[in-house]
Amino acid sequence: MSTLDRYAGAEDLLGTAGAAKRQVGGAESRQASIAWWDADADDYQAEHGGFLGDADFVWCPEGVREADAGYLGDVTGRAVLEVGCGAASCGRWLAAQGANAVSFDISAGMLRHAMAGNEATDLHPALVRASADQLPFADESFDAACSAFGGVPFVADAGAVFAEVARVLRPGGPWVFSVTHPMRWIFPDDPGPMGLTVVQSYFDRTPYLEVDGDGAATYVEHHRTLGDYVRQLAAAGLLLEDLVEPEWPEGHEREWGQWSPLRGRLFPGTAIFRCRRPA
Repeated sequence: MSTLDRYAGAEDLLGTAGAAKRQVGGAESRQASIAWWDADADDYQAEHGGFLGDADFVWCPEGVREADAGYLGDVTGRAVLEVGCGAASCGRWLAAQGANAVSFDISAGMLRHAMAGNEATDLHPALVRASADQLPFADESFDAACSAFGGVPFVADAGAVFAEVARVLRPGGPWVFSVTHPMRWIFPDDPGPMGLTVVQSYFDRTPYLEVDGDGAATYVEHHRTLGDYVRQLAAAGLLLEDLVEPEWPEGHEREWGQWSPLRGRLFPGTAIFRCRRPA
């Protein structure tokens, strides 16, 4: 299936007419994410659900798993927040390890798959509908927080997400999140040879969006440089302990959107930020 075919269902539902680059505020970003992920939820799960598993914690298309990496430490008996959970496979894995997991997403369509996964596995992280920059949780209510490609790239202000995570974390709690590596922004969203040629500036923070015939956003993704992330984490009072750039594993031939063996062997596709609220 080509990339164009992959997204045709959601684009048809939303009346997507083309792509654009312009500034997008918080409210429009939230509305676009609700619309897109509700429309794309079934196709996304059909394509990626097998790789992500029913109750597995996969950090990235390179296949890094929390069971092997242990970035969150021992989660037994700990309250863990999953930010932008999608179908909540990570939350179910956390629940299976004995965590008191809470998984949230802005999309009712994705949470529908999360509820189905809970019933199928008899693992039941709490499921909440919320936006990553507006958390409906009390101060210092979680021992750890995590996000595997959820929420952070789709909000207008990542700093607001980090401030909210810092607020709900207890002192000493880890905050670990994975996003598309910022250097990928300069290349076309193409897993093949065309995806090896620089086409835009790394320093251009103008969001990428898709729009309907009236110019309203149907999909929004925001770009930050590595330095932007570091500064925003520091401003939220969080300590950056490590930045993991997973290498493409030998024998891993699966393509996922722009991720491919060709590109993965040349430059990183994922950045995993390992942070902590100071004790």
